Amino acid sequence: MATDFDTGENWCSLLPAGVRTEIGAPLGAARARTWSLVLEARGIPNRLVRQAQGWTLVVPGAQCRRAATEIRLYEEKNRGWPPRYPHRKAGDNALPALSLLLLVGIFHNLTLLEPGLFSLHPHQWLEQGAAHAGAIRDGQWWRILTALTLHSNWLHLASNLAIGAPFVLRLCALLGLGRGWLLILASGALGNLLNALMQAAAHRAAGSSTALFGTLGILCALEVRRHSGRRRLLPLAAGAALLAMLGSAGENTDLGAHLFGLLVGIALGLLIPPQPAGSHPAKPGFGFLSGAAAGLLLILAWTLALRPLFQ
Repeated sequence: MATDFDTGENWCSLLPAGVRTEIGAPLGAARARTWSLVLEARGIPNRLVRQAQGWTLVVPGAQCRRAATEIRLYEEKNRGWPPRYPHRKAGDNALPALSLLLLVGIFHNLTLLEPGLFSLHPHQWLEQGAAHAGAIRDGQWWRILTALTLHSNWLHLASNLAIGAPFVLRLCALLGLGRGWLLILASGALGNLLNALMQAAAHRAAGSSTALFGTLGILCALEVRRHSGRRRLLPLAAGAALLAMLGSAGENTDLGAHLFGLLVGIALGLLIPPQPAGSHPAKPGFGFLSGAAAGLLLILAWTLALRPLFQ
């Protein structure tokens, strides 16, 4: 207990161990400021006192028990928040992720050959695999997947890869290669589905950009989960800004596909369970199965898309 010589009022120090035994004393700057704001919000006067190795929070003696209760309730309510994600280097899984992006380019090159793979002509790939809204609504669900692998020309492909590669690399570093690619594929496919449901029946689209904005949405959602209060809005605002800058310009830009990809990605990012800090981003077996599922889905989709040409 200490006496304030300006007011003559007795003040007491809030001991961290009295709130949560695992909190050391003295307080760090961030936690001290947070506790002070909590007490201010509850109408309890308080002061932060600088110590040799940290901070001490003091309150009027008459408010000491109430202040400790308020801080204890705050800590219990926010225990384990924000969720901690394992620290990953930017280069984790970079080489295999870039290799898969390279495969997208190789596939594009194969579809341009005249005649090309399976003796097909370029226009046949687009006719069978583009996201045709009417066909999707009529049951050709595979088009929401095949359209992600098609591009109108090299400029279309190069711009998508240049914009999307940093997002893909970051997500694969955080969640693992297999899990990351399955989520990327799911966000793009579901984004294409929602876009087809909203567009006119004659609407056609192709390109990986829906999945790339889905990747951005997942990353935004993971950041949302790391924050609390109004700070949660910052990653969402950043995603909306990037959509406006990168996904809304150009005569042939499909804004609907980009928007739905972003929204689906945000939903997926909020639904996936967080990884404990310090753990591997995904168990090897689960990561392999996730990656294999993504590859098999694409193979199945293209098998169904090309089947009419070989009957």
